[in-house]
Order: sequence, then structure tokens, then C-alpha cells
Amino acid sequence: LISSATKSLRMETEILEKKLQDAQMKLAEKDGDKEKEIQSLKRFISELEFQLTMEKSNNESFLDKLRKEIKHKSDELEKLTQEKTQLIHSLSQVQEENSLLQDTVRRECEERFELTAALGRAREQVLELRRLSGTLP
Repeated sequence: LISSATKSLRMETEILEKKLQDAQMKLAEKDGDKEKEIQSLKRFISELEFQLTMEKSNNESFLDKLRKEIKHKSDELEKLTQEKTQLIHSLSQVQEENSLLQDTVRRECEERFELTAALGRAREQVLELRRLSGTLP
């Protein structure tokens, strides 16, 4: 009876040991799979971090270019604004000078008209005097 019980316990122990080994193998296999998955995720994270670093670098480079372009455009706008102001000032001076010249021309034309009229009267007077002096002895 003891021998049979011992044999039965040994068989049960062997079965349990086999189940334990199977469970340990499955656990080791799962641990291996998890370790592979962890390594894969670490590589994926590293790739994403590298991409993020590259994107940041590209964005900073792009922003630097945009800042330089904005600075250039701002300088150009300031220069053009100054040129515009100078041109407006020059235009104002030219308009003033033009107005002065037009006024001068108008006055000279009036003087010429008056002189022409006076010359016409003087001719008439000379002709009248000649005519009168021709009839007088």
C-alpha cells in the first residue's frame, strides 16, 4: 500500500514537475516575446525621437530663414518708404516751382499784352501824327 501510494505520489510529482516545466517554458517564452516587443518599442521610440529632432531642426532652420526674409523685407520696405517720402517731397517742390513758373509766365504774358496794346496805341499815334504832319505845311 505504501509502495503503491509512493508510486502514485511519484507519478503525480512527475506530472506536476512536467506541468511546472511546461509552465516555466511558456513563461520564459512569453518573457522572451515581451523582451522582443520591448526592444522593438525602444527602437521605434528611438526612431520617433530622431524624427522629432530632425523636424525640430528643420523647423528652426525654416524659422531662421523666415526671420531673415522678414528682416530683409522690413529693411526693403523701410528703404522704399524713405524713397517714397523723398519723392513726395521732391514732387511737392516741383509742383511749387511749376506753380511759380506758371504765375511768372502769366504775369509776363499780361505784361506782353499790355506792351503790345501800348505799342499799337503808339503806332496809331505815330500814324496820326504823320497824317497830321503831312497835311500841315
